[in-house]
Amino acid sequence: MDERAKIRVTLPRETPTSSYWQDPPDDIADERTTKDLPNKADIVIIGSGITGAAIAWNLLKDVNPGEKGSRNIVMLEARQACSGATGRNGGHTKAASYRSFLEHASLFGTPAAVQIARLEYKNIQAVHAFAKEHNIHCDSNPCHSIDVIYDQAQWTASHEAVAAMKAAFPEGDPVAEYTFHSPAEVQSKFHCALDAGTVAGEPQTLYGGVSYPAGSISSYAFTTGLLKLCLARGLNLQTTTPATSLMKNRDERTWTVQTPRGNIWTKDIILATNGYTAAIAPTFQGVIVPLRGQVMAQRPGSKLLDQACLPTTYSFIYDKGYEYMIPRPKGSRNEGDLVIGGGLVRAKEEGLGEYGTTDDTTVNEEISTYLRDTLTRYFGGGDGKGNWGEDHPDGRVRKEWTGIMGYTPDGFPMVGAVPGETGFWLSCGFQGHGMVLCWMCAKALVEIMEGRDNEELKAWFPEAFRIRFERTRKRFQGKLHTSVAVPPGPSVGGESG
Repeated sequence: MDERAKIRVTLPRETPTSSYWQDPPDDIADERTTKDLPNKADIVIIGSGITGAAIAWNLLKDVNPGEKGSRNIVMLEARQACSGATGRNGGHTKAASYRSFLEHASLFGTPAAVQIARLEYKNIQAVHAFAKEHNIHCDSNPCHSIDVIYDQAQWTASHEAVAAMKAAFPEGDPVAEYTFHSPAEVQSKFHCALDAGTVAGEPQTLYGGVSYPAGSISSYAFTTGLLKLCLARGLNLQTTTPATSLMKNRDERTWTVQTPRGNIWTKDIILATNGYTAAIAPTFQGVIVPLRGQVMAQRPGSKLLDQACLPTTYSFIYDKGYEYMIPRPKGSRNEGDLVIGGGLVRAKEEGLGEYGTTDDTTVNEEISTYLRDTLTRYFGGGDGKGNWGEDHPDGRVRKEWTGIMGYTPDGFPMVGAVPGETGFWLSCGFQGHGMVLCWMCAKALVEIMEGRDNEELKAWFPEAFRIRFERTRKRFQGKLHTSVAVPPGPSVGGESG
């Protein structure tokens, strides 16, 4: 893993795989608000995914539509608008807070674990509420999710974690709302097979399920809709304009952002670049490490099609890994499609080669093969039998794509001012969990920037998410907080040697 973390991070690649959500591209995909790149701005935001868009909204929300605020804000995007991880994910708004609660409590104490879980829940609620309030057509679908568990140790630890959450939260608190289901219930209610076959020599035996509130959404449509609200309030969006370097000016207080189209002088730079951060901020090499994720949209089998659109989202959890699946809701384009992602540990060396790469122009064929046959195992069938039935006449796979996520040494986002710098901010490193973290992290960052880093903010924003110098010195170990049980040994993310 040390060698993968050392791979030099690049800017986003040209001609990435075509994402299901970006076909066709939104009408602001190639937006350049002004023909020429401004040479000066009060604030430059780099990145137009959900983090960049949410930061822009928090800076501009008090401006009336059609007017221009007192601050000149420019957003730079290397490719098309929202063409990075936000526009390439699986569309899940799912916290699964119980799966990290015990570890968070062991690291920081139960009150901090409660705070993190509550932020994740509020983030999900806020995103769906915002879409409804502002009439953003993004297939916003608050619903329940089911974790289907194929590992005895994780099934046992799930009961311990849920019991700990219920003890830590007030009775009836929706953050701790979890329901356990027997294998028979998972089979009858959620259409899963009792026996999911054998993978890598390991039987995939169903132990049970855990259901709780979650949701699904087109993150691409949500974010492009959010960007349009910001554009109406004076945001200047410049696509296909990568920031190539950041230079501190002689006054030690301002910055010059270099791009192929010219330079911009600014007082404040905000990085919303996630897995690409180290490409323009080399101090984050090995601190925010790219990880390529893979997603596939499948047409449902004939028997699942008879169920219409499955009402819940899913995760399929086994020893060391998982997949997630989002059924496209009623009324959406390609309703009933099953969007499935994951399978990392099924690749060579448990997916080691996916770390450190920014290449979303291709897919990993091992993961492709695995994902293609995964749902017929989980639901049973593929041969006309089980709950899957016959494949669709047009074929099982509609589209497949990859995207680049950002991971940190301790498994938490990095939000705030870059240590030792003035006017240099970031909100990055969301561990593939962005749709339940980015919205609230963006809100917190703007609060900090505007001098409201007070007790009110500290009451809801976790200390573990704040960027500190000591966090940047930890050794990168890959994905963390992936098992519901508390890992053995010292605290995660130990100091580098």
